[in-house]
Amino acid sequence: MLFRESAASVAARILEGSLALHLTENFVHAHGRRPADSEIRSWERSLPALTNALLDAGLGDVEVLIEYTLPLTSKRADALLAGVHPRTGEPSYVVVELKQWSEAHSLEDEPLLCTVPAYGKRPVLNPIEQVRGYCEYLVSFNGALERIPQSLAGVAFLHNATEFGVGSLRSAPEDVRGRMYTGDQRGAFLDFLRSRLAPKSGAPAADLLRQGKVRPSKQLMKVAAAEIRDREQFVLLDEQRVAYELVLSAVRKAKRGNHKQVIVVTGGPGSGKSVIALSVLGELYRRGVPALHATGSASFTKTMRKVAGFRKPEVQKLFKYFNSFMDAEPNDLDVLICDEAHRLRKTSADRYTKAALRTGRPQVAELIDAARVPVFLLDQHQVVRPGEMGTKEEIERAAAEQGLDCAVVELDSQFRCGGSDAYVKWVAALLGLEGDGPVDWEPDGKVELRAADSPQEMEAFLTARREQDDYGARMAAGYCWKWTTDITLDMSELPADVSIGDWARPWNLAGDRSLLGAPPAPLWATDPAGFGQVGCVYTAQGFEYDWSGVIMGPDLVWRTDRWVVDRTASKDPSFTKATPDDDVDRLIRNTYKVLLTRGMVGTVVYSTDPETREKLRSLIPPA
Repeated sequence: MLFRESAASVAARILEGSLALHLTENFVHAHGRRPADSEIRSWERSLPALTNALLDAGLGDVEVLIEYTLPLTSKRADALLAGVHPRTGEPSYVVVELKQWSEAHSLEDEPLLCTVPAYGKRPVLNPIEQVRGYCEYLVSFNGALERIPQSLAGVAFLHNATEFGVGSLRSAPEDVRGRMYTGDQRGAFLDFLRSRLAPKSGAPAADLLRQGKVRPSKQLMKVAAAEIRDREQFVLLDEQRVAYELVLSAVRKAKRGNHKQVIVVTGGPGSGKSVIALSVLGELYRRGVPALHATGSASFTKTMRKVAGFRKPEVQKLFKYFNSFMDAEPNDLDVLICDEAHRLRKTSADRYTKAALRTGRPQVAELIDAARVPVFLLDQHQVVRPGEMGTKEEIERAAAEQGLDCAVVELDSQFRCGGSDAYVKWVAALLGLEGDGPVDWEPDGKVELRAADSPQEMEAFLTARREQDDYGARMAAGYCWKWTTDITLDMSELPADVSIGDWARPWNLAGDRSLLGAPPAPLWATDPAGFGQVGCVYTAQGFEYDWSGVIMGPDLVWRTDRWVVDRTASKDPSFTKATPDDDVDRLIRNTYKVLLTRGMVGTVVYSTDPETREKLRSLIPPA
């Protein structure tokens, strides 16, 4: 939330010209950057329309929470009104989505998506469905609303529009949590506000909402089984819902005629790519539509088979690898969901591939051929191995070579790291992947970040979080220590390969078997017994846990005013003498970005290098 005052006070600030300045200052503090000019313009043009309506409705004492952040995400509702219900006397809340649109058109046969001339042909979510999604998400994640879910309503106010310009948007169903009013329906909008809010102070209701306990985020693997077999467990918001609806729309078009479309969904860690994948797969599975899920990650695929396919072999068969489609019949599937598509390789062939299948055909072309609707979900900053080449541009190029339409959806929200968009940007700046270099971390109340002076301190802190708060935790490290893979049953304990001074712990197991109380490699991130072993990027990628401990090794160290990558310190067997230095540099930085963005609640970071530890201490304030 950027600002909170009564409607009358907000209107007074607008009149004196200070509101946009207050919002800008608070935005910079919360996000570490200035808001876009378009966002400032929307405050200057839309908020007066809302506050004037509240005053005209006699609701000047209603509390207005501007840019209200949804729990555990970086998503923000334009405004949330808090007050007293005129009939029940109970707290009452209205989520308001403000649009400056004067014209918008519902997509043909797709009422939940629309196009806006100012945005070109890019589809966006119908604002009726957008605000309904915000309401459903709030009920799911704010404990104050658990007892009184009926207290929440949602409305989209298109104050510049007339019914003539946006009337087709009403093809989406309207209800108390999702409805729309235009500028020429201002009187009806005032009546709606009066039906939900009394002319009384809304401060107590706003306090109640703000104090509501935030429920833990639904971690991916914990709900995967129900998501696939039973019903939708996640609430998809904004661009997530656009991606979901685009896939289902493409499926319907493919069934009606000889139609094929490629869909690419891009987004950073925690933006919801795998949630979209599971939601789509679950819906298609329930409809009986032939669809498969594929990744290039053994850990992710095997975990999905175990968790989502528990006691149900037909569900296990839904999860494949990218190289499973070398001899697939063209368009044999309706949908192929390629998750973690940044791990695409040049070809699917490896040393075990039969000679007849060694055609040299690009892997991306094989995957596009395999289904009428191939869907790729990726984050190109998570490329961590030489030969991985999954990018939006590469997929668009492959689609164009086949004369296929390629729709791209870019996710800009954050659902991991406590929903802290600022933290994800801080990590990218820290590692020199974006921005002008490392900046001080300013705590934002969403995610915790700590710097440890020793591995013992880091492990002790994580152990305490597991025992006292019942949180899950893992330790992971850069690939800077040898890895004993020939572990046998006659050993009394796992080899403690990750050795730092007098502290030593084993790597996670390298194989598919559980040994000496440790889970197999694919389950290290999800089995509680994984704590105590140190994971690497290949077992951590694609997963999340409450607390993350990250050991930065000597492959990436800070020297005076810049990062220095030492490829000789890396023990990663995927790096060879033929791997260019620039590639090694980029891949090692990407590795630490992956490791530093696994934590849902917080992250503890430790470096084996004294100068780097000092740099981290200077950037991260003590707890």
